[in-house]
Amino acid sequence: MRNIVLTGFMGTGKTAVGRELSRILGMPVIDIDHEIEKAEGTSISGIFADKGEEYFRDLESLVIKRVSASEGIIISTGGGAVLREENVSALGRNGMIFCLAAGPEEIIRRIGGNDERPLLRGDDRMERITSLLDQRKPFYDRAGIVINTDKRTPLEVAGEIAEIYNG
Repeated sequence: MRNIVLTGFMGTGKTAVGRELSRILGMPVIDIDHEIEKAEGTSISGIFADKGEEYFRDLESLVIKRVSASEGIIISTGGGAVLREENVSALGRNGMIFCLAAGPEEIIRRIGGNDERPLLRGDDRMERITSLLDQRKPFYDRAGIVINTDKRTPLEVAGEIAEIYNG
């Protein structure tokens, strides 16, 4: 049984959609960021602060390689996982990849003032989000089936993904 892989920028709904998919399809969800936090005993922002983004990305790749060898699970990745081709290859070997997308305004609305997002620290979040989305768009577009989540509930998005997965 193939995995369902959820990728996309932060705030696009990967966690919430993953929970709904799990409920609909009866498949367990594995969140890559949570797996990293458990292994390191600290938060993602703590890893970024103490050891840097490159260290985090290396850990992320190791966890993705391990988790993607499983079958019949939903894998929720971090927003930057698709920046490394090795991650996309590992996830795609036994998984159907869905990239959740949302506009910058919707992302701001969803994440609010969350300071746990290390890549969004700074004064102008909208500018930072827009810049990161522009940089990452080619990676997201190549990663899999793109599904826009703007003005849609996690249940609606999960229903669409379930139909495609079972279709």
